[in-house]
Amino acid sequence: MSLIKCFEILKKYYPSFLLGIRTTLIVAIIGTLIGFIIGLLAGGIRAIRPDKTASSSVKFIKKIIDIILKIYIEVFRGTPMMVQAVFIYYLVYTNIVRWNKMVAAIFVISINTGAYMAEIIRAGIQAVDPGQNEAARSLGMSSMQTMMDIILPQAIKNAFPAIGNELIVNIKDSSVLMIISITELMFQSNSIAGTTYRFTETYFVTAMIYLCLTSISSIIMNLIEKRLNNTKTSLPQSDTNFNSINIAKEDL
Repeated sequence: MSLIKCFEILKKYYPSFLLGIRTTLIVAIIGTLIGFIIGLLAGGIRAIRPDKTASSSVKFIKKIIDIILKIYIEVFRGTPMMVQAVFIYYLVYTNIVRWNKMVAAIFVISINTGAYMAEIIRAGIQAVDPGQNEAARSLGMSSMQTMMDIILPQAIKNAFPAIGNELIVNIKDSSVLMIISITELMFQSNSIAGTTYRFTETYFVTAMIYLCLTSISSIIMNLIEKRLNNTKTSLPQSDTNFNSINIAKEDL
């Protein structure tokens, strides 16, 4: 492998690399954001427990929803994203609508990320002190109010490192979407390698680009995490818990 050839390939084909980087970042960032919303809903719903006064029909519906969400999470966490991309893209393309490949890529990333995010959020919820839930319920707050106003904000903060890691994973895993001909970084690299017949040098440049993208993303996420941690109050933990609950109670 020649480093000079690597620089020559980068210099000559940088517009193609830039196009691939743009597509990769668009798919990874939008997919992660939508996946976070899906995971927030799925994880929050799974963590909510019906009130004791709830009717049997409500409890039955909640159980059915939990089963559906569990199946969704297990399926998308247990199968490769490449298989999901091919199956979903051609399933929709041949039976429903001939959709745009970019939309298909974002859709696949989103629902795949949503399955992982659901478990991340659920773990974040479980990390919250159970006493806060009990204190909120003693103040007359419902399960839904407690979850939305007290538990979820803290759960998101607890799970932020894992959420940031999902973005980094999506930047790398977006490479498998070349299977449906998305012009992301790996697709462009294959085209360049096939044109130049310099496979080693081309993929070395590609690897360095991925390393730069993930490193920059990691630095940004660490800065955001530090900013979140710096917002912690100086009150004792018990006072903080009840203070946040009372503030939420006053907003009801």
